[in-house]
Amino acid sequence: MEYNKLTAKELLKIKTLGELKAAGYEPKSIKEELRQNLISKIQKGENVFEGIWGYEDTVIPDIERAILSRHNINLLGLRGQAKTRIARMMTFLLDEFVPVIEGSELNDDPLAPLSASSLALIEAKGDHTPIKWWHRADRYTEKLATPDVSVADLIGDVDPIKAATMKLSYNDERVIHYGLVPRSHRSIFVINELPDLQARIQVALFNILQEGDIQIRGFKLRLPLDIQFVFTANPEDYTNRGSIVTPLKDRIESQIITHYPKTIEIGKQITAQEAKLDGKPLDKIHVPELMKDLIEQIAIEARHSEYVDEKSGVSARLTISAYENLISAAERRLYKNKEENTVVRISDLIGVIPAITGKVELVYEGEQEGAGLVAYNLIGKAIRTLFVDYFPSPEQKKKDKEGNPYVLPLSWFGEGNSLDVLASQSDKEYKSELHQVPGLEDIITATIKGLPEKEKEFFMEFALHGLAEYSQLSKKLLDTGMQFKDLFSSMFDMGAPDEDDFDEDDN
Repeated sequence: MEYNKLTAKELLKIKTLGELKAAGYEPKSIKEELRQNLISKIQKGENVFEGIWGYEDTVIPDIERAILSRHNINLLGLRGQAKTRIARMMTFLLDEFVPVIEGSELNDDPLAPLSASSLALIEAKGDHTPIKWWHRADRYTEKLATPDVSVADLIGDVDPIKAATMKLSYNDERVIHYGLVPRSHRSIFVINELPDLQARIQVALFNILQEGDIQIRGFKLRLPLDIQFVFTANPEDYTNRGSIVTPLKDRIESQIITHYPKTIEIGKQITAQEAKLDGKPLDKIHVPELMKDLIEQIAIEARHSEYVDEKSGVSARLTISAYENLISAAERRLYKNKEENTVVRISDLIGVIPAITGKVELVYEGEQEGAGLVAYNLIGKAIRTLFVDYFPSPEQKKKDKEGNPYVLPLSWFGEGNSLDVLASQSDKEYKSELHQVPGLEDIITATIKGLPEKEKEFFMEFALHGLAEYSQLSKKLLDTGMQFKDLFSSMFDMGAPDEDDFDEDDN
């Protein structure tokens, strides 16, 4: 019988140590297990980390090389860069089932037991020692490093209750209550935010990583634990909250640096995959591709903003939450106006501000401005950046004496007219408002070829926002939407309620 060719159903029928030996089982370390299964997947052309976008040529090859080298891994990167998800997905590289001695607290391999209790059981029962099968989904342990984590939590401690109950001396190894690390023998063990772990706790990991022994309250135990360690860390942590002690960093063989999506297209793939839109009437809400680009561009602007702490990073969760709020803004309008369908609007981006404010770490100047106003400005910068991908630059056209397509709409506003675009107004009212601006529709039809009819008003509004961002129009934030006016006349408006709306000091 060849063990490697047995199906999961056949494996589960094996119940004793003798049957396991007869099946041809041989012990295999978890790192060798990961290595062999990775080789098999690479040879078959299978994607090991399904759903991880943007790392195909950078992070994933580094991880695969580390696994092939049987290395422990430290994933170093800013928040929201899929570090923990990658660690969790490594379980798919484990064998579906592995045997363990039944009742073993250290998940002992039947042919390579570590604990005293398992050794005693095998000595007593021999080939009749009962075994059970351990699924790969259960071979994953994750611990968030916090300042209150103790050596006892990770490594273990003497259990006086066990000693009293079993009438054992404190010199007996059986009085030890093992911590998370020994109990993760033959598993993937992940410590998130490693620098947050106190230095003395990090020191306790030295011998486990290198020498394979542990010390608990005077017990010196030779436990060659078989563990694939994966650590995650944020570069900010090295200076702000703590650091990885140098000897521990030296023992982690591969440090892999993660990064944010390098293109808008990759960002859109991640957002579309992760956004929770179950139960939403997506067939009734049309989202132009430009709007998806704008959501991603907001995050890009935030990562380069002088008001946002660059070292803290801007998580991919920002775009995911923002997209969910965007759909919800359109959904709310759909119900409120009892309409059959709708198209998202640029003004719906007001609804994504709450999804931005909690996701950005502001520097001092940003705190002075207020999180709401910073978020509003990031949206404006995103519009400005993408505007010239669709329309001629207003600044350039203003210099041209002839051929400025924006003359008619700007003149209309210059005559004292204003336009209110409200987030909750019906589609009929929305279209009526936009079409009263002379020349606006002509700009859209002349500039954007092959534009779907249902997206026409969306791009008309986008043009107004773009003109405002290029200081050709005034844009004022209302309680329920936006108001566009002539820039010169708005200079005499001393109200400026838009900034007050975001003044957090008044809350």
